[in-house]
Amino acid sequence: MAAPGLLLLLALPAGAWPRLGLPRRPCVHCCRPAWPPAAPGSYTPESDGEKWVQLPRVRPTIDISILKGEKGETGVRGRSGRSGKEGPPGSPGLRGHKGQKGQVGLPGTPCQRAYAAFSVGRREGLHSTDAFQAVPFDTELVNLDGAFDLASGHFLCTVPGVYFLSLTVHTWNYKETYLHIMCNQQATAVLYAQPSERSVMQTQSLLLPLAAGDAVWVRMFKRDQDNAIYGEHGDLYITFSGHLVKPATEL
Repeated sequence: MAAPGLLLLLALPAGAWPRLGLPRRPCVHCCRPAWPPAAPGSYTPESDGEKWVQLPRVRPTIDISILKGEKGETGVRGRSGRSGKEGPPGSPGLRGHKGQKGQVGLPGTPCQRAYAAFSVGRREGLHSTDAFQAVPFDTELVNLDGAFDLASGHFLCTVPGVYFLSLTVHTWNYKETYLHIMCNQQATAVLYAQPSERSVMQTQSLLLPLAAGDAVWVRMFKRDQDNAIYGEHGDLYITFSGHLVKPATEL
């Protein structure tokens, strides 16, 4: 019974297949997959049966590598672009090698140094008579530009700066020695020796800043006892000296 029915179905004409209600599929070769592949919902039934109504979009691709030609010639260089903003400074580099010694430069102009100095003495002894007495001098050893006046015993400063001053005297037996190194009317240092049966040499020295116009001199002071300094014509016991150590322009 089964064999005659199978033969009947195979002998139906082509137009009878839709009336049987069977789905219609595209014809494909059995040796390769169907093209285009079936996708869910891609078939839409129509009156004459289901047709293939939605096809996938085919986008052809071209392999550019097979179409690439030979390299062309170098083109003309374009214009330079605008300079960019300055970047942050970089880290210091390594220290380079020491360069060669340069040539000796031209000699400079000689420095103009200021000088001031004096050194005077007194050969004759002196006793005080008044409360205060300026000590005059009678011997000039060094007196640059004549800045020291022997008669008044005053040195007049013309070059301001720091000066070194020194006073040396010989004391008188049994008499007091009391002197001041003065700057204008101000006592800056004292030289003192008590009365003694033996005479000695006494010295006082100091550094003193002087301005232009300042006067430096030695003053003898008298107290209750006789005040004196010893001297004789043969030897020089009393000296007063000073010189500029550094001008004010270099301080």
